[in-house]
Amino acid sequence: MGIDRREFLGTAIGAGLGAAIVAGGAPSVLAARQGLRLEEATVSGLQEAMRSGETTSRQLVQAYLRRAATVDKQVNSMIELNPDALQIADQMDRERKSGKVRGPLHGVPVVLKDNIDTADKMKTTAGSLALLNAPTPKKDAFIAARLREAGAVILGKTNLSEWANFRDNDSISGWSGRGGQTRNPYILDRNPCGSSSGSGAAISANIAAVAIGTETDGSIVCPSSVCGIVGLKPTIGLVSRSGIIPIAHSQDTAGPMTRTVADAAAVLTAICGFDEADEAMAGREEAEPIDYTKFLDAGALKGARIGVARNYFGRRKDVDDMLNASMDAMKKAGAVLVDVTIDSIGKFGAAEFEVLLYEFKADLEKYLAGRNADHKTLDDLIQFNKDNEKREMPYFGQSIFEAAAKKGPLTDEAYVEALETCKRLTQAEGIDQVMDRDKLDAIIGPSNAPTWMIDTVNGDCGSGYISSSSLAAVAGYPNITVPAAFSKELPLGISFFGKAFTEAKLIGIAYAFEQATKARRQPKLLPTFA
Repeated sequence: MGIDRREFLGTAIGAGLGAAIVAGGAPSVLAARQGLRLEEATVSGLQEAMRSGETTSRQLVQAYLRRAATVDKQVNSMIELNPDALQIADQMDRERKSGKVRGPLHGVPVVLKDNIDTADKMKTTAGSLALLNAPTPKKDAFIAARLREAGAVILGKTNLSEWANFRDNDSISGWSGRGGQTRNPYILDRNPCGSSSGSGAAISANIAAVAIGTETDGSIVCPSSVCGIVGLKPTIGLVSRSGIIPIAHSQDTAGPMTRTVADAAAVLTAICGFDEADEAMAGREEAEPIDYTKFLDAGALKGARIGVARNYFGRRKDVDDMLNASMDAMKKAGAVLVDVTIDSIGKFGAAEFEVLLYEFKADLEKYLAGRNADHKTLDDLIQFNKDNEKREMPYFGQSIFEAAAKKGPLTDEAYVEALETCKRLTQAEGIDQVMDRDKLDAIIGPSNAPTWMIDTVNGDCGSGYISSSSLAAVAGYPNITVPAAFSKELPLGISFFGKAFTEAKLIGIAYAFEQATKARRQPKLLPTFA
């Protein structure tokens, strides 16, 4: 079984370390040998420090556990720590000593959202008490297995909006019955967004090197943007969903959440791979592996045609200012900016929700059957929440659960029509149409407005600003958010999205933007904003 983080920390943390890893990857020695400084450490920096002998994977794990013991007391991003983390690190150190290095993630600590199966001593619960005592998954999720093969050390599981924020219309992002409330590391009384709340907060607060989040609509992009990090939502069919607690197979995916574009590229390279168990990959030939780090080009904006989605302007001055400053930076870097209006934006929301309700019931019940859990149907989960109302529903109910439970099979005409509407409006009459017409390499939009107060009474009343994530999410197309600016100590992100399987191009453009702007700031863990 899993282990409480405080219990683990008491036994796992050893003596102080001598190396300091700073952004850019250069190791240095701290005065008085205070220990390993992990703030803003990069994958390449950590890798170089291990290669040079400045540190080891074991020491990295110990150092991140120290941060979990201190910083995460304020942020509450981790739902569980892996009791085998040190043993895995030792194995990676032995392999390195013998001359075997599996790749860029060898020995690097990574955290997974708690809806990703691991066949180990940790639990997989989607933040719900209903799955706390469910049988351990029979095998790792495909992406968890890929990370292990790449040499990554799974440090633990992150908190999330319970059931990936698909339980109630008045939910609080970042809250789960199992994990409690995750907080935004910039201002602790502000929301981290969701549903990959813990993954975003943990990476922003330097509690792990890199993280995996999942998204149906905005659940990577939103927490990444409001927590001031990079988040990459891949094309449906690029990254396997096998072993991930689902919402909807037409939109679900998993992707990297990191502090830099380079780190996101390294993680994406590791987790990609053909999985015949994922229906989105059915009928596709297994492609040659792609090393996405090869597309990290600081000059990628030169000559790039970037569509500026004007639909998203005019709602908030601070967001418009961020977009205008970002556009100036892109033009200075040689990009060609093209104003575009996407007519389908705002027209597919009702159809999307209908699709999600239908697919949630079908997909979740299929997953529960595979886990052999006590609760095998959505109705079972609804009853569990009623029976455990004080612990599971102290702040909000389960209106989405109840609506989904009433849906019929995926052969229903209402579902078939809604799915067709979604794909037509976001693909052929959305992203594809605009990009083909104007010969674009990417489209930009705001990832989100500044985050909102944590509110246990009103739930996610939000910022009143629509993000740009839905278009790419419903289309099943790639989207990457990059830190772009700040508004009163809160980060703002810009999103680059495009046609299916254009991750390589988007990574290049996002990296060039990141290098030109360097907007990421380490959070200050402010209690509130005065």
